[in-house]
Order: sequence, then structure tokens, then C-alpha cells
Amino acid sequence: MDDVYDDSDDRLTAEDRSLIEAFWDFLKNEKNASPHTLRSYAGDLSCFVRFLAEKRGAKVALATVDAKMLRGFSAWSSRRGDAPSTIARRLACIRSFYRYQRRLGAIASNPAESLRNPKQPKRLPTLLRVDQVIGLLDSIEPSTTLALRDRAMFETLYGGGLRVGELVALDLADLDFDQGLVRVRGKGKRERLCPVGGAAVEWITRWIEARRPDRAGEPALFLNKHGRRLTTRSVGRLLEKYLLMNALAPEASPHTLRHSFATHMLDRGADLRSVQELLGHRRLTTTQIYTHVTNERMLDVYQDAHPRA
Repeated sequence: MDDVYDDSDDRLTAEDRSLIEAFWDFLKNEKNASPHTLRSYAGDLSCFVRFLAEKRGAKVALATVDAKMLRGFSAWSSRRGDAPSTIARRLACIRSFYRYQRRLGAIASNPAESLRNPKQPKRLPTLLRVDQVIGLLDSIEPSTTLALRDRAMFETLYGGGLRVGELVALDLADLDFDQGLVRVRGKGKRERLCPVGGAAVEWITRWIEARRPDRAGEPALFLNKHGRRLTTRSVGRLLEKYLLMNALAPEASPHTLRHSFATHMLDRGADLRSVQELLGHRRLTTTQIYTHVTNERMLDVYQDAHPRA
């Protein structure tokens, strides 16, 4: 199970440890779960096992858990003050685990089948206006090689509406400068081609020229100062620095540029289905949150501008 889940957990039976190990293989090899999902699910299962151990005071037998116990886990998480989104993810992990047990024939019925997620608060994503994004990008003066990289990196992140994980996974071989496209590996290892815009292509070209003499054998597009692939955490820290320099929303993150990309596209007349394809969303309903954002912006403009508002 690599370093994802502690298979020496003495609260579990040997049979349960074996089931969890098989479940992890299933997530990685069949479901193509990302490292982030695996880490989250590891914490979720560990939390669930801790709850069961507290309630039962003995070794946990996961196959004997019933629906009432699962509802108790949801209520216990809520009493602890866990966020509804965290509880929903934990329940998704548990549903997936028991579906897998049912598939193996380890249990006769799935106790998680009727589990309901807690009600989620309606939260709209943090956004930057067009002028704020342009100001942020223009503030990155390419006075050093690393600053040149940062400009190319954030131009690409916003220009293609990429997830930060997709950005750092880009290789030199993924670039098609003639078409202005990059090949992106998204969630579930699904690939798509993304246009990134002329500005991003220009800055990527300049960055590649700057990195080439010393890093000719490294496949990753964006490198840290040691010549290795950048991490998502490093990109987040770099963005924090530039947000602070520009007195912009401190709660913004690399994902904010993706949200802003989608909203700006819709504001300028792009249809929802096209934005869905650009973002790599599997379901249109995931993209529809941005229609709420644009409607809210439309109302703000109306209230500010209409004499009879």
C-alpha cells in the first residue's frame, strides 16, 4: 500500500488489512485515482477506523459494520466540527470501499448504500477580475530565469484554465506551438488538448530558451531551482508571493486562476459546453457553477448602472 495507509494498524483484523490493501490496488490500478485522492482516502479510512475503535473498544471488523453505525460516524464527524465537504468526502470513501467489498463477495449487502451526504453550503469560487489577472501577470518582471519561468507558468495556468496538478505534470513533449496547444493529463488520467493562447506560447518559448543549456535531459516543462519538476505546493507559494505584491485577495490560490478563466470565458460569450470541454469536466453540472457566478456579476452591474435599480 506504499505510504498511503498504515497496514500495521493494530486496531484492524488481518482480514481487514488485506481488504484495504486490495482496495488500494483497485483505486490505483482500475480507478486511476490521483495521489491526492489516495492521501485523502487514507486519512478518511483512518478516521473511520478510529471512530469504530472508540465505539467498540476492540479490534474492528469492517465487514460487520451496519448502516446505523455509518450514520453514527457521519453524526460523530459533524459533532467534531468537521466541514460538510470533509464529511461528504469521507462518506464517498466509505461507499467506494463497501462497494468494492460487495464486488469481492466479502459482504452480502452494502451498508453504505443509503448514506446521505450532509447539506453543503452554497459557496461561489474566489475570482479575480480580468484587470486583476492581467495586472498580476504583468507584475512578474522577467529579470531572472526563475521569474521568467513564473511568468510563463502563470500565463499557462490562466491561458488554459488548467488545474495546478495538470500544470506541473506538463512535459516538453506535450507542447504544440504551431497550434498553440498543450496535451494535458487530467483527473483519472484522462488526456485532453488545451489551447493556452498566444501570450502563454510566447512566454513558454522564452522560458524554454532560458532553461535549455543546463536542463536538456529533463522532460518536465516547469522546473524548480534545482532543475527538478515543480510541485503543486511550490506553485501555490509562488502565487501567494505575487498576490501579496499586488495587494490581491490573499485567499486566492492557483485554482482561482482556473475559476477566473472559466468565468471570463462565459462573460465574453463562450457557451457552457465549450467551457466544460476546456476545463476537462466530465459532467456539465460541474461547470454550471460558473453560470451562477456570471449571473451574480450581471446583477452587480445592473444595480450599479441602472437608474431605476
